[in-house]
Order: sequence, then structure tokens, then C-alpha cells
Amino acid sequence: MSIQPDRYLRYLGLPPLFGTQRTKQILHINPTIPPVREEAQEIKVSVFDYNAEMEEEHHFDKVEHSYRFKDTNHISWINIDGIRKSDVEAICDRYQIHPLIIEDILSINQRPKMDEIDDVVYCLLDMLYFNDVKKQVETEQISIVMGKDFVLSFQEDARRDAFDLIRSKLKISKSNIRQRGADYLCYSMLDLIVDHYFVVMEKLGDEIEILEEEVIRREKTRSLARIIQVRKELIVLKRNISPVRELLTGIIRSESELIDERNKKYFKDIYDHIMQAYELSENYRDIMMSMQDLYVNNVNMKMNEVMKVMAIVTCVLAPATVIGGIFGMNFDKIPYLHNDYGFYIAVGLMLIVPVWMLIMFRKRGWF
Repeated sequence: MSIQPDRYLRYLGLPPLFGTQRTKQILHINPTIPPVREEAQEIKVSVFDYNAEMEEEHHFDKVEHSYRFKDTNHISWINIDGIRKSDVEAICDRYQIHPLIIEDILSINQRPKMDEIDDVVYCLLDMLYFNDVKKQVETEQISIVMGKDFVLSFQEDARRDAFDLIRSKLKISKSNIRQRGADYLCYSMLDLIVDHYFVVMEKLGDEIEILEEEVIRREKTRSLARIIQVRKELIVLKRNISPVRELLTGIIRSESELIDERNKKYFKDIYDHIMQAYELSENYRDIMMSMQDLYVNNVNMKMNEVMKVMAIVTCVLAPATVIGGIFGMNFDKIPYLHNDYGFYIAVGLMLIVPVWMLIMFRKRGWF
């Protein structure tokens, strides 16, 4: 019976050396399996109730406290950091959000998309972060529900909040966001998320530049592993950037009364940005493919140099081997066998012929 070590080594619990576990994290997505989301231990509810003349900011630890901001005749933005099924269902029931949207909010690993259901516009996309320690692109799913005079936003991680810049603008009475409706607030949130893509891509670009320098100077197995790792992160990047184009196209072409025609030019501006991000991600992908080819070519070139040296050494030693073999044969009569200078003649030939061969190789440019 043959023993297959690979079947048993995986049970030893050895950690992967080259980050191969990242492959499963990226590719192991099955939308047919019900999502298993870990409930948040705590949530943070922030409410901005505003119009051109006034602005109020409130913070709660329960969604029930935000119910009173419905139908205030102001623009109400309710942001929930941390996802819990009971809280999402409670506030969505309060605002009469369709169950399909609730299901999408509670889902994980969803593809970015935009839907219009029951007089609300729903946007789902990921905020991207770059982990400087793990050198990985991390994602946080963000859901935005826009209705008449209200915006609900749901974030997975209560420790990381992406919308501080918008909060700062809401406190300025003359800012555009205070003068316009809920659709402009939705635009501001999408614009901030897309702009942050470029921050992540800039850090990935720095990693690619360092890796390129390493590959050119000294190729090694770790370099190839790092190339593969960066290509995986580019897959995460492209998977999250590419569908956002369709999301924005849906908003631009929407005939919903919730989106003012005068504000669609702002969504077109985001579309231009996401197209630039998509093209840049494609450029990164091309660079990494070229870098992998460069690594393979460098390894092959190094191997060819080694083989060239070994071939030259073999050719140079061949005459000495032949001469030594001839004079080492066990015959009674061999020319110069009993000559006083036979040994010196044989050694001289062993030296002169290789030197002559090296001169000829050099003239032909073989090394």
C-alpha cells in the first residue's frame, strides 16, 4: 500500500509559509449558502438631523432612540456602526424597508449593487482599508438606504468610521451638503468611499514599487511568493471596484423622484473617478504580470549562466580526459610510453589544448 504524505501533513497544524490561506479567504464565496454573520457586541448610533438653517447631532447606544427623527421635515441621517439582526430589522421596520433590502444588509461578501424598491434607493458597496502589518486589502461592507428626507447607513465595524469628513461638513451652515437634499448626502458618502479607494491603491503602488526593485536586484523564492500575494490583493481590489461602475450607472439612469436631476452631475463625477480607479487597477495587474515574467526570466537567465559555465568547464576538461584515457590504456606498445619526456608532453597537451579552446571560445563571443 502506497503512503501519501500530503494527506497527513495537513493535520500537523503547520502554519502556511507563503500566505496561501489568503486564497481561500478571497475565493471561498458561495451565495447559495445562508450567511453566518457574527453579531456585533456593541453598536453606535449617530443621528444628524439638519436643514439649511439648523443642525442637531445625537449619539445613542440603541436604535430605538432614533425613531423620533422620522418625519421631522428635516433631513435625517442615521448611521449605525455594528450590525445586529434585531437592530437592523427594528429600524428597517420603522422606515418600512423591504425585506429583500434587510436581507442584503445582513448578508456578507455581497457584490456591490444598487436597487430601487418601494420608494427607496439602496446602495451596497465596500469601504477598502490597507493593513500595513499584513500587507492586505481589508473590506468593510457598507449599506446605504436613501428615502424621502432620510438616509440610513449601516457599517460592520464600530471601531472604524469612514464618514468623519461628512460630519465635519454638516456642522458648517453654508456647506453644500446642508443646502441640498438626501440625495446629495448619499452622493457625499459614495464619493468619500470611492476616493478612499485611491488611498488604498497608492499604498499598493508603493508595495509594487518596492517589490519591483527587489526582483530586479535579487530574485528569490520569497519574491515570487510576494508577487503572488500582491496579485491576490489586486483581485480583491478589482472585485470591489468594477461593480461600482454599474452601481453609479444605475443611479445616473434612475428616474426616481428621490434623485434630483440637478444632482446627477455629481454622481457622474464619481463615475469618472471609479473609471480611473478601474483603469489604474488594470495597470497594476499588467505590471504584476510583467514582474512575474521578469522574475521567471531572471531565474532562467541565471540558470543559463550556470549551465554555460558548466558546459565550458566540461569542454575544457574533455581534452585532458581523452589524453589521460589514451595514455592510461593497458597496452604494451603506446607511443611515447617509455620516452623520458612522454609525461611532460602529455601534460603539456592537457594544458595547451584547453587554453587554445578558451581563446577560440572568447573570440567567438561564447562567454
